[in-house]
Amino acid sequence: MIKVAIIGASGYTAWETIKILLRHNQAQLTYLTALPEECGPVTEIFPALRGRLDLNIEPVDLNKLSDSADVALCCLPHKVSMDYVPQLLSAGVKVVDFSADYRIHDAELYERVYQVPHTDQANLPRAVFGLPELFRKNIIGADLVANPGCYPTAASLVLAPLLKEKIIAPDDIIINAISGASGAGRKAALPFHFPEMNENLFAYAVGSHRHMPEINQILADFTGTPADVLFQPHVVSIDRGITETIYCRPLMNIDQQKLSDLYHHYYGDEPFVRILNTPPKLKDIANTNFVDIFATVTGGKVVVFTTIDNLVKGAAGQAVQNMNIISELPETEGLLS
Repeated sequence: MIKVAIIGASGYTAWETIKILLRHNQAQLTYLTALPEECGPVTEIFPALRGRLDLNIEPVDLNKLSDSADVALCCLPHKVSMDYVPQLLSAGVKVVDFSADYRIHDAELYERVYQVPHTDQANLPRAVFGLPELFRKNIIGADLVANPGCYPTAASLVLAPLLKEKIIAPDDIIINAISGASGAGRKAALPFHFPEMNENLFAYAVGSHRHMPEINQILADFTGTPADVLFQPHVVSIDRGITETIYCRPLMNIDQQKLSDLYHHYYGDEPFVRILNTPPKLKDIANTNFVDIFATVTGGKVVVFTTIDNLVKGAAGQAVQNMNIISELPETEGLLS
């Protein structure tokens, strides 16, 4: 039985993580932390936990945490995790970090994208990228895992086989993505106020979304070939889920059957990737750690459709998947029940 702490236990991803850990047979949730104004019985933050979890959310005490946990899941915002991770690692606690602070290898690129200095560059080489379907061998034995972003998870799993096999042009890729409003987090913001968000859909971060460098890095690391994607996200008035339609220019003659065979070859043994014969639907992946993929050829383009739950495979579920790997537990534990 491994002992698990959650740092930043008051947000949506923490809530999803708690739900998963409550059905995990080989992990025990032992310590919850958040900002002082968010502390108190966890049931006051998440009333659905009444009768299910008797823990308090406390101000972070790293000495107490290191005595209480084998693994820390850092559900902290970008720019904050790197204040805590070095101390956790020094105390011998393994870390799965939800933020972007350890995803991008190049500190200068991180600083340009996130507009803050990177204060823990010493641990950047230590961090492994936590997308198991592509980098599982690197994750085994790691003590610092950078959990991927939600959009990059879906996009990279679609594009990696196509680029690895040189089926598509690496510089002619368009990703049209739509996410539920929970992707913006739990804090109040005017664009997500109910009268603004309800019955609405809009694009944001046009040409500048910070997940573009992450997607390009994943694809280059996996394929050995630089990629340059055009990524455009939108938000829609649903709670959860991501759907992406990805348009690519083929470099060879290929048809739908060969594309299906390709994805089955790469992911046929993966427990959380499902290759479909029709375009996926968000309802079919809601509250699961699955990735659904359908690929076809139309209008002279390779077009691939994919869906994930942004809070599960895009965050909490994938973090538990990574936690299982580094803790030498069955990878699917807590995620299929």
